[in-house]
Parts: sequence; structure tokens; C-alpha cells
Amino acid sequence: MIVTDLHSLAKSLFQAAVAAAEPGPAVRRALLAEPLPALTGGRYLLIGVGKAASAMTEEALRHLPAGSAHRAIVVTNYENARQIEGCTCLAVGHPEPDENGLAAGQRVVDLLQSAGAGDFVLCLISGGGSALLPAPLPGLSLGDLKEVNSILLANGFDIKEINLVRQQLSRLKGGGVTQLAAPARVRALLVSDVVGDDLRVIASGPTVEPIGTAQDAMRLLKDRDVWNRLPAPVQSHLSGGAHQRPAPVIAAQNTLVSSNLQSLRAIAAAAPGWNPRIVDGALQGDVAFAARQIVEGIGAAPASGAQLLIWGGETTVNLTGTGKGGRNQDLALRMALQAGAIPGDWVFLSGGTDGRDGPTDAAGGLVDPGTVARISAAGLDAAALLANNDSYAALQAAGDLLMTGATGTNVADVQIFLRR
Repeated sequence: MIVTDLHSLAKSLFQAAVAAAEPGPAVRRALLAEPLPALTGGRYLLIGVGKAASAMTEEALRHLPAGSAHRAIVVTNYENARQIEGCTCLAVGHPEPDENGLAAGQRVVDLLQSAGAGDFVLCLISGGGSALLPAPLPGLSLGDLKEVNSILLANGFDIKEINLVRQQLSRLKGGGVTQLAAPARVRALLVSDVVGDDLRVIASGPTVEPIGTAQDAMRLLKDRDVWNRLPAPVQSHLSGGAHQRPAPVIAAQNTLVSSNLQSLRAIAAAAPGWNPRIVDGALQGDVAFAARQIVEGIGAAPASGAQLLIWGGETTVNLTGTGKGGRNQDLALRMALQAGAIPGDWVFLSGGTDGRDGPTDAAGGLVDPGTVARISAAGLDAAALLANNDSYAALQAAGDLLMTGATGTNVADVQIFLRR
């Protein structure tokens, strides 16, 4: 089988991973298994937030009792936004929060604060919600949150660490939704985009307890030597400012309905003749370390016969250059540079199931033993581009960007290695 055919198969397996994470069917299964409660005089308040919010909320609306009173708000990124009958749909910025996100956050706060004891709040939560709903606490601005976000992303903080900090700066994160909705009952259905499916981390945990305290966040930031780079209002807030939010009392029913592992299993099921093996469903850490792990995993596997190795998780990138890219593109380019250590005809795909890798229009990269040569033929230096965090330009030159468009879901990243 030639490399071109391997490329096509890898893309079809990635689509199988995305299809397995379709949020609508996941919500349908959950609400058929446990229908919404009947209300007497109250309203159903639906709040969808995240990259899968449109499909999740659209499905949830179909399960409301006929003729019931309801209000629904969806907050999602621009690429996944669409109009939904019976729902207010708000398109906002991601991965960087914007003014539309700030306004959407206030709309959600207002709706939650209108909830009474007879109302029922159903939250449809998926990855991306942290950036989509900034909702800064008093004394903090959107600019403060954006600056913090940029610092954390550029310095290799993992998603749990990032969301520990975010929770301490927001009205909605870390249980803020349940706090604002009281005394109404709250139920949440969640699509996980985090390794280990920690509900506190997904969209910064709007309906669960926080990851930690303001003191924990401050200690982390000081230990990682970024404290002095934070905006002064954030430093004041975390070190004991007047507007610190008290620990929320959590009273919500939280159910995980879709995760990365389901997508990894779907990849394996789609290619039974390729001896599929899930090597690691919790690939984390810096991309350079992750690339070494993957090469070692390939080296430990038999090199003969059809072979499909699968990984899933979410890596991080330390930004030292000025280029354009994302963690999946960076990882793919690193694997291309390791081609000499991997014998045979093979392809390697690394992609975000949301269809967007970092601040780019690519989902990731799909490379093979000829990738670096194609980059060189275009007059570019793959290693130099990688050092400048410019994986997008390198893979674009090779024709190896993975372009899917927004998928409407988000269960973190998948990596696929095929060799014949």
C-alpha cells in the first residue's frame, strides 16, 4: 500500500473518531435513560456552552415536555454557531476571549439569577467553554483575563493548571453556575475534552467544585515564575483582594456523556485488519516529550504486517518563537523530523477533534517519511521553522496540514500511526 493510500485511510480513521464524539446522540442517550423531570409552574432553563453546545442544546430541546415554558441560550465559537429554533444563539471568540464572550457571559449570569425554586436548569457543557464565557469577577477586566490566558498558554501550563487559575477569576467557573442558579435544581451533561475526564476541568467546571483555591493558584503561578508578569488587579485578587468569591456550595447532577476514549475505540473498530492498538489514552506534557514517547511506542511494536497504533490526550507547547501553529501541528512536524528512526512506509496524524489546532484553521498535521524533503523542496528549513514555533508554515509547504473545518464537537486530540 503506497503512502497516498495510507493518508486516505488515516483521514477516514480521524473522521471515525469525530463521528464517535457526535454530541447530539450522546445527549439523546442520556435524556432517554433519565428524562427531564416534570415541572409544575416552573421553567426549563437551558444553557449550552462550548464547541459542541449547538448540537447538544438542539437535541435537549427535543426532550422538553410539550408546551412547557423554557428559555435557552447557546454560547459557542464563531465556526460552530448556527440558529436554533427556540434558542438564543451567541457566537463568541475562541481561543482568545472577546467582547462578545463578555456580553454572552452577562446574558448567562442574568438568566441564572432569574431562576426560582420551581425552575430546572439544564447545562450542556463541552470543551472550549472556559474561553467562551470569560465573566470576570468585580475588579477584573476582560483585558486582564486575556493577558492571563496568553501567559498561561505561552508557558506550557496544562489545561488543569490553566483552569485552576481561570476558576478563581470568573463568576461562572468552578461551580459558579450552581451558585448563581440557587435555589433552582441543576443538571449538567458534559462532553469531555480533558485527559482523565476530570469534570472540574471541562470548561473550567461551571457546575462542579473548583480544582483548588485562590491560594493554590497563586502558589502555582509563583512556582512557575510568571507571577510578576500578571496584571496588577489579578495579583491583588489572588492574594486576598476584596472580591474573592467564596467557595460555592455544589448541588448539581453531573453526567459525562462523551469522551476521548470513545473516539480512540472507534478508530480501532474502524480498521480491524490493521492490528489496532491503543498505546496511550492519556498523552500529556510537552510535545517534545510526547514525540519521544510515540517514537518509543512505535519502536516497541512489531515492524511487520499491517499496523495501527493509537494515542489520545492533550499536549502542551512552550512558545519561544514568533511563528504560527498548534500542539498537533508541532507534534506532527516533530514526528516528520524523526522519519529516519522509523522504517517502512508510514503516516502519522495528530489532530484536534474540534477541527481547530491553536489559533489556526488547521486541525493538525498528517505527515510521512517524505514530509521534510517536501519542505526542503519549497526552500524552507523544517527544523528552523519548528524552533520558531512555525509548524503551520512547514506543514503547509509540504501539503501536510490536516484541514477539516469546525466539527461541532471536542474530545481533545487523537494521534494515528499507520504502517504497512
